[in-house]
Amino acid sequence: MDFSSLFKLPIVQGPMAGGATTPELVAAVSNAGAVGAFAGSLLAPGAIRTQVERIRSLTERPFLLNFFVQKTPAPTADEVARGTELLRPVWESLGWSALPQPTAWCEDFDAQFETLLELRPAGASFTFGILDAVQVERLHAAGILAIGTVTTVEEARAWQAIGADAVIASGIEAGGHHGTFIGRQEDATLTARELWPAVVQAVSIPVIAAGGIMNGADIKAALALGAKAVQMGTAFLVTEESGIHPAYKHRLIDAEGQPTRLTRSFSGRYARGIENRFMRQMAASEAQVPPYPIQNALTGSIRAAAAKANDTELMSLWAGANVARARPMPAGRLVELLVSELQS
Repeated sequence: MDFSSLFKLPIVQGPMAGGATTPELVAAVSNAGAVGAFAGSLLAPGAIRTQVERIRSLTERPFLLNFFVQKTPAPTADEVARGTELLRPVWESLGWSALPQPTAWCEDFDAQFETLLELRPAGASFTFGILDAVQVERLHAAGILAIGTVTTVEEARAWQAIGADAVIASGIEAGGHHGTFIGRQEDATLTARELWPAVVQAVSIPVIAAGGIMNGADIKAALALGAKAVQMGTAFLVTEESGIHPAYKHRLIDAEGQPTRLTRSFSGRYARGIENRFMRQMAASEAQVPPYPIQNALTGSIRAAAAKANDTELMSLWAGANVARARPMPAGRLVELLVSELQS
């Protein structure tokens, strides 16, 4: 499949990890003529296979899989102890005498990649890092499009140089984790409407625009700036098929007046979400927390306890800067609405 034949409509549903992108959401989006995308980044190979089997039972349309490009870390005991100590105010507020330690830091990306080749979706997108040219060749040999997520022009050129089929240009307004992999994350500060045309000018491969896109007018603006399609995450987080915690979904639907900001405190990598008590408690020590995925694993038990207690003040409420414009409805209906707005 080539890039242009992937798109019946120029809309990709953002692949949001942590259970947000259910097979039902991916299938509903693809069945409506857009491109659904499933987040495999936090799942072991067996779970990825099970979810893809479910997607394929619900749709015959193309869809994407998404992964974090990363090496499994090996932190020292001292590094883990320092990270645990920085979280003390939070876990002590839960009445805990100690922070439960994770049994693993992350999934094995190499094993996930082999599973991806076996499953052969229409395409795969990648964030947090970059593949090598041999990996891209292996994807192409399996008939899989390779799509890189970028936050700077330099990153877009790097993906083009190794043979990627397209890049997703993600502006600073985008919700969830930011995929910067060249230079400091703090230096990737371009807004979506600054980044999109700059990337379009810099590379000859198709550009998918991401960051702050919520309706048909936003899609039209991105296409006018040279993008071939858009990727929308936050807009789909409030749909009926989204798998996020009900209390989290309620916060998104009622987001008017709730600021979003970037934080490292939950995961060790900059991500945008609705500000809450956890972010405020960790603000002073945010610069010192261990990098992703170590911090993400260390905060896992805290986030799980918050979910069990319906406490959104200790959950990671990932959302884009324009979350207050999100519209709750079935995912297929949202795609229809976006198309109707785009054409009007």
